[in-house]
Amino acid sequence: MEKSKKKKLIVYIFMIAAFSCVLVYLGIRFGPRVTELASKPQELYYMLNSFGWKGILIFIGFQVFQVVVAAIPGEFVQIAGGYVYGTFAGTLYSLAGIVTGSVLVFTIARLIGYPVVKLFVTPKQLEKFSFMMNSDKSEAAMFILFLIPGIPKDILTYIAGLTPVKPFRFFVIITIGRLPALLGSSFIGHSTQKGDYGIAIIVSTIAVVLFAGGLIFRNRIIDWTNRLIKK
Repeated sequence: MEKSKKKKLIVYIFMIAAFSCVLVYLGIRFGPRVTELASKPQELYYMLNSFGWKGILIFIGFQVFQVVVAAIPGEFVQIAGGYVYGTFAGTLYSLAGIVTGSVLVFTIARLIGYPVVKLFVTPKQLEKFSFMMNSDKSEAAMFILFLIPGIPKDILTYIAGLTPVKPFRFFVIITIGRLPALLGSSFIGHSTQKGDYGIAIIVSTIAVVLFAGGLIFRNRIIDWTNRLIKK
């Protein structure tokens, strides 16, 4: 029995080390370039179109990458998707990448647990979201937090793997919860590409205000969600 536990421990350590090395390499090797391309949508437009239909798969891969490597700002990639593919297709492709990346992160966190989550989530953040860990209402809390702008979605995805939520329900939550923000970002990108700068500025202003509000009142929102699911 003792040998079995040691073997499991060795496997977990190996998995954590391998996953960490891969993420560090990907972050250093491709992170700056992905961020640069996403911040220059016209350059990304020509690059993706040069690959034909394969460009769609590359863009979806960008979205998966920015979810797994949580340090990359996803908003740039999402806006760029609308610029390149239009509002609805950009939203669809962004959603496909984000859901795929989120399910991947969720599965890794579910299989390995705290050791891998602690690589991306600080002890303070873990403590802040600890109310979801053993709650039978963690699904409701997760859905609320994924809907509200300004909440760290990629970090929340790692934490979700530690909660009791079932994989399929997490898939539904992440799909519905991320859709409004993705639609807004894609609309901004598409409006910019068409030259409708007035509309793009108005929607961007609304998005920034909502994001700033969520960011400023983030702790209050999380505390409110905590109290809500305890009722």
